[in-house]
Amino acid sequence: MQHAQIIEATVAYVKKELSNAEAGHDWFHIQRVWTNAKIIGAQEPVNMTIVELGALLHDIADAKFHNGDEEIGPAKSSQFLRSISADEEIIEHVAQIIRHISFKGGRQTSSFESPELFVVRDADRLDALGAIGIARAFHYGGFKNRLLFDPMQAPVKHLDAESYRNNHSPTINHFYEKLLLLKDLMHTESGKTLAENRHLFMESFLQQFYTEWYGGDTPNPFPDNNISMNG
Repeated sequence: MQHAQIIEATVAYVKKELSNAEAGHDWFHIQRVWTNAKIIGAQEPVNMTIVELGALLHDIADAKFHNGDEEIGPAKSSQFLRSISADEEIIEHVAQIIRHISFKGGRQTSSFESPELFVVRDADRLDALGAIGIARAFHYGGFKNRLLFDPMQAPVKHLDAESYRNNHSPTINHFYEKLLLLKDLMHTESGKTLAENRHLFMESFLQQFYTEWYGGDTPNPFPDNNISMNG
């Protein structure tokens, strides 16, 4: 199959598989990440077939919705790609992207790296930033019935993937535990540039949130965490 045919078949498969997915990890999320990946990938020396497939399939079975099982996604993607006779080298590379794309607390050393992984990872992280990132964070927090904010519950810097995965803190904490860290974890130059404005928007949102929460100007309640209240 040619590139266009492979992508067309994959889009149809992903749309069907994620038709009932949680809204922060549904087809529209995939579509945005796919778009981001094409924008970033155009500036990088990468195999765009692998990049696009990695973006389209990266959340085909997100571990957080499958009892933490991180092999379901790679297995499902590989099974599908073999069903459309994709090259074995592509199948394995896409599976590795799915295995290694997740944030997992941001402190893990990856056992696999490639320019294609970096593009897809940056594209996925961009969708966790800015206005979309804020919307997704609060949607998932509502999905898990989490508090919006608790001034007495400080954010935690997770030391491992298990700690990050088992965390149930308020949604505002998620900004400090992940979202505000992403800008400095981008790999590509275009990804870094795109992340900058989205990061600033989130800082502005948090300033406004605290002003409304406390009924007036207030300092950052978590000054030791990653945010500049001066913008």
